[in-house]
Amino acid sequence: MADFFSGLSSVAQDEIFSYITLIIRYILPIPAVLTVVRCAVSLLRRGRSVETWGYLSLPNGSRIPLEHWENIIGRARDADVHMAYPSLSRSHAAVIRDGAGVWRVYDLGSKGGARVNGAALTPGEGRVVKSGDLIDLGSVKLIFVGGGAEGTPAAPDADGPPAAGLRPGATLVFLTEFQLLLGVQACIAKSDALTAAVPASFAALIAVMWVCYALTRSIGRVGFEIETLAFFLCAIGLSITASSAPEALWRQTAFLCAGILLYCALGWFLRDLDRTARMRWPAGAVGLVLLVVNLLLGDTIFGAKNWLQIGGLSFQPSEFVKIAFVFAGSATLDRLFAKRNLLLFIAYAGACVLALALMRDFGSALVFFVAFLVIAFIRSGDAATVFLSVGGAAFAGFLAVAAREHIAARFSSWGRAWENVNTSGGFQQTRAMSAAAGGGLFGAGSGNGWLKQIFAADTDLVFGMTCEELGLIIAVTAVAAVAVFAVFAVRSASAARSSYYVTGACASASILVFQLALNVLGSTDILPFTGVTFPFVSKGGSSLIACWGLLAFIKAADTRPGASFAIKLPARRRRKERRDLRGGDGGG
Repeated sequence: MADFFSGLSSVAQDEIFSYITLIIRYILPIPAVLTVVRCAVSLLRRGRSVETWGYLSLPNGSRIPLEHWENIIGRARDADVHMAYPSLSRSHAAVIRDGAGVWRVYDLGSKGGARVNGAALTPGEGRVVKSGDLIDLGSVKLIFVGGGAEGTPAAPDADGPPAAGLRPGATLVFLTEFQLLLGVQACIAKSDALTAAVPASFAALIAVMWVCYALTRSIGRVGFEIETLAFFLCAIGLSITASSAPEALWRQTAFLCAGILLYCALGWFLRDLDRTARMRWPAGAVGLVLLVVNLLLGDTIFGAKNWLQIGGLSFQPSEFVKIAFVFAGSATLDRLFAKRNLLLFIAYAGACVLALALMRDFGSALVFFVAFLVIAFIRSGDAATVFLSVGGAAFAGFLAVAAREHIAARFSSWGRAWENVNTSGGFQQTRAMSAAAGGGLFGAGSGNGWLKQIFAADTDLVFGMTCEELGLIIAVTAVAAVAVFAVFAVRSASAARSSYYVTGACASASILVFQLALNVLGSTDILPFTGVTFPFVSKGGSSLIACWGLLAFIKAADTRPGASFAIKLPARRRRKERRDLRGGDGGG
């Protein structure tokens, strides 16, 4: 092949390459759309998987399943255990299972009170219950029945695939085709100055993706849709980097591998809910220390003091603090009873947002604030708390606009970018919109755009660059991929085992979606331009690693049969418990 091309004139080579690029441009959207659609169908089509961890037996002999580790019992229709008895409060009591399989009953401040074997409970008190114990809730008598001798769930479809007919392996084949086409397109664009980094980075991406898939299958997991969407976005990110800064491809590939390692490590850590709950505040403290160090020792770049230099490596601590923020903000149901925990989190969130504001990193401050609103609402269920927080933030935002001239300039030019074409108020946005319009549906081809010459084209303006080089179809597909994360997180809330997983998944998804909105709508002048990254796509190591870390919380909420490595399989759990019992008997 090399001899064939070397024998051709430069004009003939250019013609052949142009034809190949043209073909790829029109073919490329097909595997992209198929990949995202298949993942979305697999993640969203199937109904919730039921895990029965115990039962509450009524006097008439009927049994009510306990489908979570944490179950609220009450008259409210949205209660986990809904019973329409007038003597019950809307949220009367909670039955909670810990990681060791021990169940406790809590009185949630009900009017009728709660008793276990005749002994009254005080509000907030947890009383251990075992199979056969009598639970009296407002004169409604229930017999507690544990979930079997080994405390494992009874899931009828525990061994089935997460989405019959849409195998993750087949979806990966479509994604591999998309990645190969992107790689070929990038190599052709750099044919005059092609370096090994361009083909090697795409080859490494494909190899790492298939290795991860093989490892998940080796441990009995068949769900790989969440990771597939992330690899799809990362492929677009590599194409953007190859076009704008090919010298950074080696680093970007290394950051990708680091992000995957963090994703796996955090997913494994989240499997043990008791351990996770104990590490909430130490993780939060580490995040706050990072922000303080950044505030004191950070470098100011383009008006924001949000970078730290360690040796020859620079990074944004605020990206990693997002993971600590979600880790600390999520909580198990028994910890939600104490208002002190919510007040501590409000203070923690305020400290993080204040530190970011002092750094003049107002884009990240907005992202943190939205995550706080989501966590605060899930934890408290109190809309008044959220409205009060929004009011306080609006007042703080008004003060920031009044005090910071560059922020006021951005707001004054918002919606009027075309009136400020050659000033800082609209220079970047107008170029991004022009490039996006010029790309059409199929794009100009990787490396054939001109927006890459504009500052921050591969980070803050990456949506415009994606539209220009890869086309509107692929750009919108990338937006849809992030949106699937959010929809899946919300849909998984009703089936998640613990409120910790619900809160973590919804908060992580809100961060990813809000970053996406600020990036896409900011670069097109629909929202003020804040300079935040497009998740997984924008060039930069800190953002890429943090996005993979946030993805672990979404994966932990996935209770589809055999889908999540963040959840122990019943068979493996049973073997472990048998070993523990044998060890205990020997020690006795």
